[in-house]
Amino acid sequence: MTATLRSMEPVPDTTLERRTIHGEILVVLALSVLASAAYAIVSLVSAPLKGVVVESASQNPLFANQLIGFVFGLAPVALVIHLLHRDGETVGAIGLDRTQGWRDVGRGVLLFAVVGSIGLGIYILAVRLGVNRFVVPAPPAGHWWTWPTVLMNASGAALLEEVVVLAYLITRLRQLAWSPVAVIAASALLRGSYHLYQGWGGFVGNLLMGALFAMLFLRWRRTWPFVVCHFLLDAVAAGGWLLLHGRVPGT
Repeated sequence: MTATLRSMEPVPDTTLERRTIHGEILVVLALSVLASAAYAIVSLVSAPLKGVVVESASQNPLFANQLIGFVFGLAPVALVIHLLHRDGETVGAIGLDRTQGWRDVGRGVLLFAVVGSIGLGIYILAVRLGVNRFVVPAPPAGHWWTWPTVLMNASGAALLEEVVVLAYLITRLRQLAWSPVAVIAASALLRGSYHLYQGWGGFVGNLLMGALFAMLFLRWRRTWPFVVCHFLLDAVAAGGWLLLHGRVPGT
């Protein structure tokens, strides 16, 4: 019993800084149960208890739930930042610092123009060939929170994918002495694989985009251009759908 109590004694500050421990606790909870707790609280305060059929809280059309999904969807990004700090690194190690602000934005906009035009062509061709699904890229219309959710979804996906799949993964694989070709292939294949739900067109398009992003990241060592590009791709796709759906043939 005494040994058990001793094992539960607080860890001295000399072992881990208190701020690091606090960050670790927050990230672990955000990746596990905090989102469920937040959804449950919203569910409880937004409707009476008696006679209510309980559905998945994340599917409830309330802006609070959209916001919860956005915040906790960024938990893996917080984990990456936490791990960098634990290793004595800063976000600059993966090009996530703000030292090249306008240059990063300019590169991102240019990438958007190139990738967006090519990607749209691949998508249209794949749909016509029957090797891709028609994916609605926007949240449900008709709510006051539709457009804020478009921006949240776009920024959340951009940060999550480009920080984790691009910057963090490539940086760590290079530290493991993987060759540039192997690193590019791994990042691109991973990006393509989780877009397979769209069909083969989505896979090929994201595979090519992933390879391009990986090659440029190895050259630039910056993350923000890809975040900007990804945000614009998703925001324009969703916004275009909401504005043109039913007004232009084929939408």
